Amino acid sequence: MLSSVMVGVHDWFSWVVVSTNAIVGLWALIAHRRQSWRGQPLWVFTVIAQVSMLAQVALGSWLVAQEGHAAPDLHALYGFSGLVTVGIVYSYRQQIPKHKHLLYGYAGLFLMGLGIRAMILD
Repeated sequence: MLSSVMVGVHDWFSWVVVSTNAIVGLWALIAHRRQSWRGQPLWVFTVIAQVSMLAQVALGSWLVAQEGHAAPDLHALYGFSGLVTVGIVYSYRQQIPKHKHLLYGYAGLFLMGLGIRAMILD
């Protein structure tokens, strides 16, 4: 019973990951051009979107490890690629301060794409 509920949560939460990363990705790209779109709310929502990727991967890993579910081919690759992406983007943020909005904008859209690709495999 718990397993089927958690699979449903994992499926539903994939839309949260995709939509939040799409929104903050576009927001950051606009903020690169328009000063008025910059500020703390962008970074708060970016953290929320990227942490949602971490939560989704953790839930999927739990389903595979504890509940014995089999992930579709390459499904786990897309999830773990998202985690690596978040780590790489975070590590580069200090090196390109003038372009950090571009960095996070494209990263958000890339994470959105990874999420969509993982959903297609189901």
